[in-house]
Amino acid sequence: MMADGELASVGAKPRATLRYRVEGMDCPSCASKIETAVGRVAGAEDIRVNYGTQVLAFRLDETTTSRTAIEEQVRKLGYGIAPVEALRVEAGDAGAAAGDAGPGRPPLPWWKGTKARLAAAIAALTAAGFAASLAFPDLEHWAYLPAALLGLAFFGRKAIAAARAGSPFSIEMLMSIATVGAILIGATSEAAVVVFLFTIGELLENVAAGRARAGIEALGSLVPRTALLVENGTAREVPAAQLKVGDRVLVRPGDRVSADGVVAEGESEIDESPVTGESVPVAKTEGDPVFAGSVNASGALQVQVSKPASDNTIARIIRLVEEAQEAKAPTARFIERFSAIYTPIAVAVAALVAVAPPLLFGADWDTWVYRGLALLLVACPCALVLSTPAAIASGLAVGTRRGLLVKGGGALEIIGRIRTVAFDKTGTLTEGRPRVTDVQALSGSERTMLGLAAAVENGSSHPLGRAILDRAAADGIPLRPTKDARAIPGKAVEAIITGKRVSVGSPSYAVEQAPLTPEAEWAITAWENEGKTVVVVAVDNVPAGLIAVRDEPRADAAAGIRALNALGIHSVMLTGDNPRTGRAIAEALGLEVKAGLLPEDKLREIGALKAQAPVAMVGDGINDAPALAAASIGVAMGGGTDVALETADAALLNSRVMDVAALVGLSRATLANIHQNVAIALGLKAVFLVTTVAGITGLWPAVLADTGATVLVTLNALRLLGYRFKGAT
Repeated sequence: MMADGELASVGAKPRATLRYRVEGMDCPSCASKIETAVGRVAGAEDIRVNYGTQVLAFRLDETTTSRTAIEEQVRKLGYGIAPVEALRVEAGDAGAAAGDAGPGRPPLPWWKGTKARLAAAIAALTAAGFAASLAFPDLEHWAYLPAALLGLAFFGRKAIAAARAGSPFSIEMLMSIATVGAILIGATSEAAVVVFLFTIGELLENVAAGRARAGIEALGSLVPRTALLVENGTAREVPAAQLKVGDRVLVRPGDRVSADGVVAEGESEIDESPVTGESVPVAKTEGDPVFAGSVNASGALQVQVSKPASDNTIARIIRLVEEAQEAKAPTARFIERFSAIYTPIAVAVAALVAVAPPLLFGADWDTWVYRGLALLLVACPCALVLSTPAAIASGLAVGTRRGLLVKGGGALEIIGRIRTVAFDKTGTLTEGRPRVTDVQALSGSERTMLGLAAAVENGSSHPLGRAILDRAAADGIPLRPTKDARAIPGKAVEAIITGKRVSVGSPSYAVEQAPLTPEAEWAITAWENEGKTVVVVAVDNVPAGLIAVRDEPRADAAAGIRALNALGIHSVMLTGDNPRTGRAIAEALGLEVKAGLLPEDKLREIGALKAQAPVAMVGDGINDAPALAAASIGVAMGGGTDVALETADAALLNSRVMDVAALVGLSRATLANIHQNVAIALGLKAVFLVTTVAGITGLWPAVLADTGATVLVTLNALRLLGYRFKGAT
């Protein structure tokens, strides 16, 4: 006997997550209408509409509704729709992968679109009407009628479809009512101008939305379409999308890297600025990672592919930005709720203005109906609804170009309001790669002593051992052969070199074997006070020298902290290191420190800071995950790694401390832009509300109030694309 769940699944069609390209969706109002319309269809759920990328995504139960029914619902609203891809098919535990449903048509240039052709036609008919009215003044009413009716036919059909789909107070409906009213009272010339200006406004929104989309489209075009696959010692050209993990590709000087991978052969410098925004080329040799879309500057490289094309760094950045645009900011959600109440009230007020004076005071019907219709156009909330998402989209775009990835408008808003930034130390404020800072021989030469230490450490994976080996390699010191190498856990490593036992260990271990000279003890104390870790090199238990190692602060760490201070933000370092090391690093950088913290201690500190004001936690995204999640905003350091892109609320691709301040600056600039946009939208409406009721302005100035505000808001938002963070000195 089958359980209810099993019985219900027998013969059921899969539940698919679908993505569609929707042509003509250029503003939040369009997105809202589509979301409402699709939401009314049975079986459609988890609906996400991104007007910036013109993408509609939703999950569909195909046992209830077919895909064609959804497509037809969107087409009725006056939008073009074509499938992008079928992402996933869910059929219980046996979910099978779905094939690609095929891409939608590439978008047309704005001047070839429907709205451009409509605007040209209305302009021609209006010009013809003007000429006819001059020649035949008595026919003025009829001369402008064709232009008005053409616009009304186009937008009226969309208004009726939107009303049937659950959006009765659409901007098309308000404009259509005003146009019909103007025709009925004989103001056909103004009706023609109204539909023309409205069409121009719609066209300008289309152009602005296209410019905002161009950033993401340009990012996608960075990855070359073809790659040189190396097989059996020869290279042949293949589509980059067909590369598999483990393949080897040849990247010639001047070529773009075709896939994320690791250098398997060769040395070169790579320009990673298209991906991370870092302007200085990065030296790459065997074992170093490279990103798809970066440019090989000099030597030929063979790269072993580490990720498929669908999951390379640029693909993940594009997905992150698109998801960020889909996530509505708190201000945007508030404005949408406000406009949902505001618009019906405004329509009611406009109707009251039209009928109350004639009914109550015997005023002229034509005059007050005309003013009521003009007020209806003033009430259009398009500019207000656009004010926040337009600014957020520009802020996200400019951040992405500079390696500042933010997961959504909500995160971008909060970043600008933080008052404290908590930093992890290792890998965040410091480079995460300990380096030898000081070498002092107690007997013999420093070079000989360093060579002995490096020979003992050869093959070590310990960070201190790697630092000593790197220093020896940089100084060109050859490694001597060793035997009987062994580690003494927590104390030292040792080996036999030319018949002598050489050890590299902690000062406390060295003291157990033989006393240190006062000179050595003084040096150890001084270096440790500077936050360095000291090891003693001994030969046959006799101290031969000292080596100090420290994980150095990032080059821009001090400047980054100063930049945050200039923004009025307090900085604190939370570290598990001992207080002496933590204090030395913090004093050099100029910030507060809390050291010796366990993971649970970091969480407690974040909680205490968060209780006072919004706090950001900046870490490497791996061992700091709990603290990143607990903070108001988690910011991951990482040069394009999975963790940096998928952990926390924001990621700094260039791993620069200064970018934390740049992120705050960008957020504050975006918030200021939002406030300006809201002021523009509401301010123009307030002015035209007064002038319309007073009879100073009429229908076409009223539509300019909305169209003009929309254009100003859009242009102001696009100003953000030129944002530059000047930082602090």
